Amino acid sequence: MSLRRLFSFSSAALRVCPQIPAHTYTRRVSSMSSGVAAVLSVRPVRGMVDEAFQVLVENLPSAFPVTLHALHQSEDRDYWEAYGHYVSDHRGSVSVSEDMSFGGTYVGKEAMGLVWSLRPVPGSRPALRLRKMNVCSPMLLAVSVYGGHVAEGFREQVPLASVLMERWYMAPGVQRIDVKEKRVKGTLFIPAEMKRGGLFPGLLDMWGGGGGLVEYRAALLASHGFVTMALEYIGTGDLSSADMELSYFEMAFDLIRSHPQVMKDRVGIFGLSLGTLMTLNMAAYSNVINPRCCVCVSGSHVQFLDHPTTKTVGEMMARNLNKVRMDEQNQVIWRDIILPLPTDLSQKVDVGKIKCPLLLVNGNDDQNWATVESAEDINQMMHVAGNEHLLTTLTYPGAGHLIEPPYSPHIRASNFTLYGKKVVVLWGGKTKPHSDAQEDAWKKILAFLQQHLHSSPQAKL
Repeated sequence: MSLRRLFSFSSAALRVCPQIPAHTYTRRVSSMSSGVAAVLSVRPVRGMVDEAFQVLVENLPSAFPVTLHALHQSEDRDYWEAYGHYVSDHRGSVSVSEDMSFGGTYVGKEAMGLVWSLRPVPGSRPALRLRKMNVCSPMLLAVSVYGGHVAEGFREQVPLASVLMERWYMAPGVQRIDVKEKRVKGTLFIPAEMKRGGLFPGLLDMWGGGGGLVEYRAALLASHGFVTMALEYIGTGDLSSADMELSYFEMAFDLIRSHPQVMKDRVGIFGLSLGTLMTLNMAAYSNVINPRCCVCVSGSHVQFLDHPTTKTVGEMMARNLNKVRMDEQNQVIWRDIILPLPTDLSQKVDVGKIKCPLLLVNGNDDQNWATVESAEDINQMMHVAGNEHLLTTLTYPGAGHLIEPPYSPHIRASNFTLYGKKVVVLWGGKTKPHSDAQEDAWKKILAFLQQHLHSSPQAKL
């Protein structure tokens, strides 16, 4: 079977693929090509995006060179690929989780290299970012094995064997509910009920200045047992038009807290980038809500204005555009906008007022925002205030700004719209250490949330 026939993203194929039974955990495909009857197994063939899978090739000649290849077509219809070069052992087998890749988009013993090293195929549009927008459908990944060490032209070649697998952000039984109430716009995800009358902890999930409604992390958090609302508070690429006061975020938090399936005293906040600034403002200044804990990824407490709205944050950025740098590829570097960090307390969130556990997650190659410097200042401020014991900081060498759920492809730079103008923003990070950081950070984030909110089982399909 040709890869083109197997991995056709026609509407008909998309209707058929999600019908794979939930109990199908392994798929073995054999094929006779070039005189080699290879058998390719993937386990599980249907699983969560943060769940590792195993790829095994059998029935090869011993010491036979092969290429394992993964191909994905995004919802924007761009193709992404990853591949590794292997040599079969004396039994004629290759195990991606146990054997070394000698070349490709990743090298070494990397069980999940076929996912985290995905990159646009040659000739693709520039500066792409891979994000799942429809969490009600899986990420489809075609895994194939080719004879020899191949580096290009995969779609023109016939693989020895291929398997189509599914990667899900939303576990079976998780409910997705559109929210448009009290001016609040978002999407609520409710975990599958574990027991009759069971209650869950809650989370408010906020992304950054790119705006729009981003659901995939909230869906994944709900799959781990947290009632989670993905909150929209900025129009897509339109930071200047947003004017959300603290009360907007308080209303969103209260919608979660008042849900009949939520433990009212166990609601936390999860923010990334600009979402971090909103999270810290809520934790420090709100007289209405009391978050049980907060997770802040790749953000800062610097705001230059006392109690800002999202609109004034945009104005602050506009006034400091003279600090923006460009690298040799004309990629925008924003991290200097808030440097040097202000010493005036009125230009920063007073984190000394925070009364709940706080987890900061940053990469020290963040080229978008001065997050590591900010974390050090937050630590100092909390030390002086006497609430340093509430702070946990994770800083990852070689990681950039976009620290996502595990196995997400590393995006060093991508297109970004600001004030109606499209630019290419440098997020930073190096692929291997950034990917390692995402895997480690996710485990520690889940452990932190479970410690301070509620214990929950691992999400499985």
